[in-house]
Amino acid sequence: MGRGPGHNHEDHVLRTNTMVWLPSFLHGGTSSLVSTLTTFPIYKIVFRQQFHSTVVSQAIGQLRKEGFLKLYRGVVPPLLMKTLNGTLLFGIHDTFLHCLSSITNPCGVIPLSTLPAVAGLGTGMVEALVFTPFERVQNVLQNGGNDRSLPTLRSVLARLRAERLGSGYYRAFIPILARNSLGSCIYFGLKDPISAALREKGLPPMASSFLSGMVISSMAINLPLYPLSVLVVNMQAGVVGEAAGVRGSWKALWEGQLKRSIPLLYRGGSLVILRSCISWGITTALYDRHSAH
Repeated sequence: MGRGPGHNHEDHVLRTNTMVWLPSFLHGGTSSLVSTLTTFPIYKIVFRQQFHSTVVSQAIGQLRKEGFLKLYRGVVPPLLMKTLNGTLLFGIHDTFLHCLSSITNPCGVIPLSTLPAVAGLGTGMVEALVFTPFERVQNVLQNGGNDRSLPTLRSVLARLRAERLGSGYYRAFIPILARNSLGSCIYFGLKDPISAALREKGLPPMASSFLSGMVISSMAINLPLYPLSVLVVNMQAGVVGEAAGVRGSWKALWEGQLKRSIPLLYRGGSLVILRSCISWGITTALYDRHSAH
C-alpha cells in the first residue's frame, strides 16, 4: 500500500528527533570522558578514604609512593562506565519521558511537572542493570589488597566470571539500584526548575545550567546518598567468599570499621562532592546548551 502525506510527516519528525538525540549522546559521552580522566585521581583518594578509613594526606601519600603509573590503575572500567553513562543517560530519559507523556497526557494520571522525575526513576533502574558490573570491576581493581592475586584487568574479569552473578558482577546490586534510581529521579526532577530560577536571576543559560548540575549533584544527591556509595565500595571491593547481604554488610561496616561514627561515614565526602560538581556541572551545561538549539 502507498504511503500518504501523514506518513511523510511522521518520517520527517522521526528523522528530526534522531538528529537531535545523536549529538546529545555525543556531547554527553565526550564531557563524561573528559571529566572522568580529569577527576580520576580525586576518585582514588576518595576510595582509599571509604575503604581504608584514611585521611586525605595519608591517601595522597600512598598514591605518591605507588607512583604515576599506578595512579591510573583501574581507570578503564570507570572511563567506559562514565562515557556510556553520559551517552545513554539523557537518551534513555527522553525516551521514557516521551512514552510517559503519550500515555498519561490523555488521562492526566501523573502531573506533567512530575514526569521528568518519574522518567528519571526508570532511567536509574536501567543504569543499575547496565553499569553494576563496571562498578564491581572498578572497585576490585582499586582495592590494593587484590594487587598480588588479581594484578590485571583480565585476571579480575576471569575471577568474576567464575562466580555466581550475585557474588560476581552483580554484588551490591540492591544498594546501587536504590542509589541510581533515587539520584536520577532527583536530578531530572530538579534540573530544569533550578536552571530556570537561576536564569530569572539574570545568569546566562550556560552558567545557570552549570550551577544547576553542581547544586543538585552536591546537595540533593551526594550528601543524602553518600552512605549507599560507601556501602557499595565495601561490598564490592573484595572477591573472597560470599557477600554478607545488604543488611549484614551494613551492620559489619557501621559497627566495625566506622564504629558508629557519622564523621567516619562521611570521610571523603567533600572530595566526592567536588568531583561530582565538576562532572555534572559540565554534563548539564553541555546538554542544555545543545538542546536549546
